[in-house]
Amino acid sequence: MANILVVEDQRLIAGVLKETLEIEGYRVTTILNGEDAVQFALRETPHLIILDIMLPGIDGYEVIRRLRSHPKSMHIPIIILSALGEPADKIRAYECDVDGYITKPYDTDELLARVHRQLRRAQQNYLSPLTNLPGGLQVVRAINYKLGKMKPWSILYLDLDNFKAFNDVYGFLAGNDMILCMHVTARYKEESTTLYRPEDLGCGSISGVDREGRPYQFPLVSLSIGVVNNQIYMPHSIQEVSYLAAEAKRHAKQSTSNISYISPQYDKTHSEYLSSATSSSPFLLSPSFSFATHTNAFHDLVPLAEDNILAEYEVS
Repeated sequence: MANILVVEDQRLIAGVLKETLEIEGYRVTTILNGEDAVQFALRETPHLIILDIMLPGIDGYEVIRRLRSHPKSMHIPIIILSALGEPADKIRAYECDVDGYITKPYDTDELLARVHRQLRRAQQNYLSPLTNLPGGLQVVRAINYKLGKMKPWSILYLDLDNFKAFNDVYGFLAGNDMILCMHVTARYKEESTTLYRPEDLGCGSISGVDREGRPYQFPLVSLSIGVVNNQIYMPHSIQEVSYLAAEAKRHAKQSTSNISYISPQYDKTHSEYLSSATSSSPFLLSPSFSFATHTNAFHDLVPLAEDNILAEYEVS
């Protein structure tokens, strides 16, 4: 079910929009001013925004500018619903990169058709069908955005250990469910165990074949998370972030206590190699948490939280 943010300062119109969209099955939040709308969008990341131009405080154009400049909200479709109907108003809005413009008084069927279309487009072009999170270009932009900021941030690199064996034995649909249940790591173990047969849970492994076709007992799927942050050294490039995230994940996968640390001594010992590998100075790798998801590529890192977390979901 999609979440829609309606930004409209006239309570009557906001109420009508909310009722109309909820009848269609959407979850709707209404906000009466631009400043609160920006803060809500960055915190909750709605699937779509319906926005008036004339608002108290900052106007709709400034709302668009702020949302389009932030990596967490730049992909969210924005439909303008405004009494301003002159061509110049529409041109300015489209130059700000809105996805649709409807003038008041509006036709309900047209509005719903535009909402349906933009939600389908966003799902197909910007969001992972498994995690429902942004990826690809949005992730690269998010990392570059953080590299230019002084505020503390962390990147989480997630890897599903032994996932291929689970996929082979239980099928790809069960594999998809295994990925979807990871949005709450605290519940990961509890939720993922329901996907196994009791006999496999009892012995703590599943029977399968390795890549050479030989019988093998594979451990249950677990979650490894490598963490990189900027709290000691300031990173200089996205390549450096990629390299260190992969290193952090590798150490997490080798951990037997579910938590592994990359110490400052590690940074010192490997600084010369790291510098040559990334053409940039190294920065601290913070603790790596071993929990499940795979990869050797960094470009699938996806933003999960506004300031502190970026995560990568990838399937081995």
